[in-house]
Amino acid sequence: MESTETLLSKTGPPGGGLILFFSLVLFLTVSLKVAGADEVFQYDLKWLGIKAGRATLSFIQAEDTVRVVSEAYSADWVSLFYRVEDRAESLVSVSEDRPPSSLHYRLKVREGRHRRDKEVIFLPEGKARYIDHLKGFEALYDVPSGVFDPLGGFFYLRQQRLRVGQPVTIKVFDSKRLWDVRVEVLRRERVKTKAGEFDTIVVKPELRSEGIFQRKGDVYIYLSDDPQHIPVMVKTKVVVGHVVAELVRIER
Repeated sequence: MESTETLLSKTGPPGGGLILFFSLVLFLTVSLKVAGADEVFQYDLKWLGIKAGRATLSFIQAEDTVRVVSEAYSADWVSLFYRVEDRAESLVSVSEDRPPSSLHYRLKVREGRHRRDKEVIFLPEGKARYIDHLKGFEALYDVPSGVFDPLGGFFYLRQQRLRVGQPVTIKVFDSKRLWDVRVEVLRRERVKTKAGEFDTIVVKPELRSEGIFQRKGDVYIYLSDDPQHIPVMVKTKVVVGHVVAELVRIER
C-alpha cells in the first residue's frame, strides 16, 4: 500500500485547487446582511480523515458594499511537499438602487509550483476588464447586469429562499467566460461539526468554470437551514479519496 507521502507526490494533496475551492465556496453563502458586524469563519480541511489545511473566511460590510476575503493554507506536513497559499477577495454591491452584483475580484494562488494572479474589474457600462498579472494579458468582455465573480456569486444564492427540488441559477463571469451556474437544492440533513450541530439544507452546484479546481466528482455544500445560510460543511471527491471541509469556529 502506498504511503501518504507517495500519494502526495503523485497526485498533489487536497490542496491544489481544492483548498482554494473550499476557501471560496465556504464563504460564498455566509450571511452578508448583518449590519455593522464583521464575521470570521474558520474551517478544517480534511483529506483521508487527516487535517490537511485550514481556511479563514471573513467579510466586512460597508454602507453599500460587502468585501469578502478568503484565505487558505496547507498544513505544515502538506507544505513539505506541496505548499498552498491562496487568497481571494471580492467586492459586491448591495446598494438599494441597483441589483446585487460584483464590482471587483482578485485571486492570488500559490499551489506547489503553480501560480495564478488574476483580477476582474466590473465596469458600469456592462463591461468586465479581465487582467492576468502573470501573463501580462488584459481584455474587455461584455457582461450583463447582475453578474458575479466566482466568490461573490453565492452571495446571490444566500439571498434566495432555498427550497428542496427548486434549483437556482447564478450568472458568473470567470476565466474570461460567462457561465450560468445551476445549483441543485437536494435535501435537508442534520450534521455535527466542531462548531456544533446544525440543521442544514444540502445544495450541489454545477461548477463548469475553469480555474477553481480540478474536480473528480460532485460537490455538496451543507448550509444552515435558516436565513443566514452559513456553510457548515463541504464534501467532494478528489483524485484519491474525499475531502471534507468542516466549520470549527465562528467569531463575531
